[in-house]
Amino acid sequence: MSILGTIFNGSEHTAALAKYKLVFLGDQSVGKTSIISRFMYDKFDNNYQATIGIDFLSKTMYLEDRTVRLQLWDTAGQERFRSLIPSYIRDSSVAVIVYDVASRQSFLNTSNWIEEVRAERGSDVIIMLVGNKTDLVDKRQVSVEEGEAKARDINVMFIEASAKAGFNIKALFRKIAAALPGMETLSSTKHEDMVDVNLKSSNSNGSQSQQESGGCAC
Repeated sequence: MSILGTIFNGSEHTAALAKYKLVFLGDQSVGKTSIISRFMYDKFDNNYQATIGIDFLSKTMYLEDRTVRLQLWDTAGQERFRSLIPSYIRDSSVAVIVYDVASRQSFLNTSNWIEEVRAERGSDVIIMLVGNKTDLVDKRQVSVEEGEAKARDINVMFIEASAKAGFNIKALFRKIAAALPGMETLSSTKHEDMVDVNLKSSNSNGSQSQQESGGCAC
């Protein structure tokens, strides 16, 4: 029997669910909202609209031996909303720090975001560093090796993804699910033993044609 079953929206079986708060952080237009939208609805919107303040979405995850609720908090990247963010970090289980692989500055700025998370939560939080927009092959400014090295140096999880192409979005949330408190059996399970999560199938290796399909606007 597979460890990771289906993930979907819904209000059924909501009693006594373990709830985990995931806060998405990063500079403006790195693709935080797009990652969430791809995960929630398997959709990508080419018409970029900046998040105003904080948006909240919830998704129920059915695992083999438990059901959990993921609370996804999408934060605005603009400086004028920075004062709102610490209060949302404070009781989070996971901080997802997103940068744009085609923007070196957004990558450098992840250090500030991670420092802010650790100032509020110390070591009592899972941090996932995400390099988004791998579809921008010709515009890449940050290599996967740089992302991996930074994650190792500061002891956080790491993955690259493309919300536009749908590349590694499922894997991103699988890794988060495996790292959640009490999920030791899931984290010890081989990756290939897991079932894709309620999204249309996509090439797990991210085909070159997908990655060269064009720029990600958001």
